[in-house]
Amino acid sequence: MELRAHLLEGQVIPAFPLALDARRKWSERHQRALARYYVEAGAGGLAVGVHSTQFEIRAPEHGLFRPVLELARETVAETLKRAPRPFALIAGVCGDTEQAVGEAEFARATGYDAALLSLTAVKDEPLERILAHVRRVADVLPVVGFYLQPAVGGRVFPYRFWREFADIPGVVAIKIAPFNRYQTLDVVRAVVEADRDDIALYTGNDDNIVSDLLTPFRFSSAPGAPVRRIVGGLLGQWGVWTRRAVEMLAEIKRARVGVEFPTEWLTRGVALTDINAAVFDAANGFAGVIPGIHEVLRSQGLMAGRWCLDPALELSPGQVDEIARVRAAYPEFNDDVFVAKNLDRWLT
Repeated sequence: MELRAHLLEGQVIPAFPLALDARRKWSERHQRALARYYVEAGAGGLAVGVHSTQFEIRAPEHGLFRPVLELARETVAETLKRAPRPFALIAGVCGDTEQAVGEAEFARATGYDAALLSLTAVKDEPLERILAHVRRVADVLPVVGFYLQPAVGGRVFPYRFWREFADIPGVVAIKIAPFNRYQTLDVVRAVVEADRDDIALYTGNDDNIVSDLLTPFRFSSAPGAPVRRIVGGLLGQWGVWTRRAVEMLAEIKRARVGVEFPTEWLTRGVALTDINAAVFDAANGFAGVIPGIHEVLRSQGLMAGRWCLDPALELSPGQVDEIARVRAAYPEFNDDVFVAKNLDRWLT
């Protein structure tokens, strides 16, 4: 697989949730079922060891970072043997430079293709230090940048930062997730003005998924000015109802080819944002985001429960009712039938 070409084609890349049992111990059985589900749903990659996988997997008392990455790689490879196709394995990498480089080295040795680099641990450093941090990791493994919204631990970065970020040769993609249109534009413009048409742009803006994927971005009205698109998504949102996400992205790709696209897409975009608000618990500052993902997967049988490593992580009051509301309101977005048909086989 040529990684850049695969990412530029535009893929559905779910963030891999962590499957636990009622004792809050790792359930390898359900973890493998999730990996099989994502591959057979048509995802073009999997992001492992990221926020949805719970950063606590790195804690010594859990010791799950390496086992989860190894299980995901093994299960994906085993599942793809039946129908080989390109598939990007992306490892979440975080911490200070020593930790991030160490995690990237392990991911590379384990067979991962790229590192989704969280900057939370170094967000208070000067920009030059942060860029040096990125370069160190990119020397080990191709980097997918990550613009994380401040509400969940990110930082607002100026245009200048992203312009220099786009000059780093080892950057293969950027996941844009500031939940802010002005800041989204900073990243896209930086990549355009760096003339890096080999960097794939991916949405993580869960409040604007469809709009991001449909919009042609252009920063000059001059004839022949370059146009860039956000080509796919690397999303916790696509960790649920993934089959439908794959079908939706395929539809969007077809719609982008036409001169016009149906305005129905705007309505569908609002529906997906409403779904995301319920599952990710936007009303409570995203406090219930991981349990919300787990609740959907639990209801389908893909997880045994919605337990997290941190017992304090639970659904917010009223969140389960909100998830039930959007499930009933937008049945076309769920893939319950697909999961029910294959669940027993995935769990074996």
